[in-house]
Amino acid sequence: MESKKPELDRVDRALLRALSVNARASGAALASVIGVAESTVSLRLRRLQQLGHIRGYRANIDLAALGASLQALISVRLAKHARVQIDDFRNAAPHWPGVIGLFHTAGADDYLLHVAAADASHLRDFVLEHLAEHPAVAHTETNLIFEYVDGDGWQDLVK
Repeated sequence: MESKKPELDRVDRALLRALSVNARASGAALASVIGVAESTVSLRLRRLQQLGHIRGYRANIDLAALGASLQALISVRLAKHARVQIDDFRNAAPHWPGVIGLFHTAGADDYLLHVAAADASHLRDFVLEHLAEHPAVAHTETNLIFEYVDGDGWQDLVK
């Protein structure tokens, strides 16, 4: 059974909000925004990382600038729900070329795969080489992404 993580206090929540705006902010800048000592920020950051509240820091890369101007969400339905096939798919898919993320979902489909490709031809090749050939995959449906807008509604969770 998974243990419950300790409650976040006002300082923890303020720190998470500040990091969501600028994950590269210095300890001094974070301390100034939150109104605590820089040493407190350092201790809290370490604690939040150890507890798993902060899972990492990432750069938001413009994939189109790298030549991947097409993105898609591909719904994947597995042929059968045998543990070995599920684990094989789950372990392989995140490492295929162009994969941005993999979501295990409930409903008609089992997974949602977020991929980037240079163009429609490369996307088709991805589907044929990695999904159509995979023994666990029974059906896929590809949806092109025309636009993506970051949401900030999750920030209400850290108030």
